[in-house]
Amino acid sequence: MDIYNSLTRQKEAFTPLHPGKVGIYVCGMTVYDLCHLGHARSMLGFDVIVRYLRNQGYEVNYVRNITDIDDRIIQRAAESGEDSNVLVERMIQEMHADFDRLGLLKPSTEPRATQHVDGIIAMVQKLIDKGHAYAADNGDVYYAVRKFEGYGKLSGRQLDELQAGARIEVEEQKQDPLDFALWKAAKPGEPFWDSPWGKGRPGWHIECSVMSTCCLGNHFDIHGGGADLKFPHHENEIAQSEAATGETYVNTWMHCGPLRIDNEKMSKSLGNFFTIREVLEKYNEEVVRLMLVSSHYRSALNYSVDALKEAEQKLDRFYTALRDTDFEGVEPATDNEYHQRFHAAMQDDFNTPEAIAVLFELVREINKAEGEHKQKLAAQLKSLAGILGCLESDPETFLKGNIALDDAYIQSQIDARNQAKANKNFAEADRIRDDLKAQGIILQDAREGTTWVKA
Repeated sequence: MDIYNSLTRQKEAFTPLHPGKVGIYVCGMTVYDLCHLGHARSMLGFDVIVRYLRNQGYEVNYVRNITDIDDRIIQRAAESGEDSNVLVERMIQEMHADFDRLGLLKPSTEPRATQHVDGIIAMVQKLIDKGHAYAADNGDVYYAVRKFEGYGKLSGRQLDELQAGARIEVEEQKQDPLDFALWKAAKPGEPFWDSPWGKGRPGWHIECSVMSTCCLGNHFDIHGGGADLKFPHHENEIAQSEAATGETYVNTWMHCGPLRIDNEKMSKSLGNFFTIREVLEKYNEEVVRLMLVSSHYRSALNYSVDALKEAEQKLDRFYTALRDTDFEGVEPATDNEYHQRFHAAMQDDFNTPEAIAVLFELVREINKAEGEHKQKLAAQLKSLAGILGCLESDPETFLKGNIALDDAYIQSQIDARNQAKANKNFAEADRIRDDLKAQGIILQDAREGTTWVKA
């Protein structure tokens, strides 16, 4: 299996540190608001990666953190007059509800930053002791970027380039504009913990260094997140972790491309975002999921209604092939080119667009096949799509969709149309068909009878 490593900027054969086991850490949500579709893009990318690794027989320890103490959380709680702990618990529940609807796997471990404050204080003290950090007079603690020789190796940025754009805020007491906060002195009214440097709270970057190494060890296989986290967040994680432990932090760095609207990154700061639940009010969960995984995880994906409709049409074709084939209890075919090409695509840096293209070819083969061969191919389609977290619904239920009309009424209209055709009243039969179509119902005539799907 080859995986693109953001650190080396090339695909590499994946070899886990411990045979048969994979440790993966993915930067999760800062829980101050509802998750938007850009978050879903990144989380779904790693959901598919974890699913495939497990399909290949790896025992995967999947760690996805929650940042539950942060400037944005404090600010949002102050704006709403809500206790920050209450806000955090509410947003975590909402996040889990959204992720469950999208079919996201639950992580093996979901650490919260506030559960690891003791470990954070210990790592900050170790960095001070090793000369990689220093305490300022105001109670802040900063990481001394120039003390870490490899700084910039992930993002490819040079210190001189960074120096040109760096600045120091009025309240900061850095020795160098490039330095960043490991520990922040508490301001009046903010949550705080006691520390050797006074009352304060963790900086954002140190949280992930501590949570990841606590859950997976000082050196582990894969670290992932959105492409926007590569710098400075992940760059800072490397600097902190490797300076503190003296070990290589992560072997393979993976980054998901952004979701864009009108070719601009979807983000709350730009105000050009849709929450996951806003989109799910209009579109089926599997439609949204397929739209998001139809693009390679490293590529930018442009969000549009057309993209959602295209995903819906793809699923209609998949589910129609399954509905029209009785494959219950049948072992899926595995000795054909579809099996080989699907897995070849996934083993080439999780190439989901190519894998989905193979599924389309398989659908065409199913529609031409007969008997047991057709059944084995249909079982294969469901099995392979399941690796992507797709085709998990009942075909009939999906194809009928959220139709306002009552099933009994639709069947009565089908019966009336059949009677009209038997009476050779084809004008009436066409009228019934067109009337149902206008209400979002498409009739499908076959030798076995007439069925219907949503328009």
